[in-house]
Amino acid sequence: MTGPRIAHKRPRGERSRQVILDAAAELAATEGIDGLSIGNLTTHIGMSKSAFYAHFPSKEELQLATVADVHRRYREHLLDPAAAQPDGLSRLRALADGYLGYAVELPGGCFFASVAAELDTRPGPVRDRVAAYESEWLGLLTRYSREAGAADPAQLAFEVHAALRTANNILVMYGDHAVVERARRSIERSVRDAMG
Repeated sequence: MTGPRIAHKRPRGERSRQVILDAAAELAATEGIDGLSIGNLTTHIGMSKSAFYAHFPSKEELQLATVADVHRRYREHLLDPAAAQPDGLSRLRALADGYLGYAVELPGGCFFASVAAELDTRPGPVRDRVAAYESEWLGLLTRYSREAGAADPAQLAFEVHAALRTANNILVMYGDHAVVERARRSIERSVRDAMG
């Protein structure tokens, strides 16, 4: 017999920081990470600027923390569950399905697709952090393609990535949810060809 569950509350400062990061991620995905305005953000969440600056002394620190926090969520809800699958093909499919689920659910689609497109030609620490996470993503697709037995794992990873990003772009721009099934069919065709 188990006792009553004890709720563990995060300290108030940590909760306030998370509220900021949640709002920043949402605004960055829909309005751009470079356009994150401290004024708009504090108004959006009802926080004073002085309270905000206690958490993030600069816009760049906010951007870096936002990117890291979104990656943490991707890891918990997408990358780790895929890694727990029993074989390479299951892991590859789980990544693809998880990604498509995120693209459908999030207001601006895939955060990293949006931010990578915005920052790809702008050097700096935020771009470098996003590029590192993008490399990790492509590396996982390639690794799982190799583990699945693809003749050319890098090519299969490229095709899966292309299908996912295209689906994300169409979802965001047109709201066409039928593209999710088209992406799945495209990925399955690429998988069959890679194993052929």
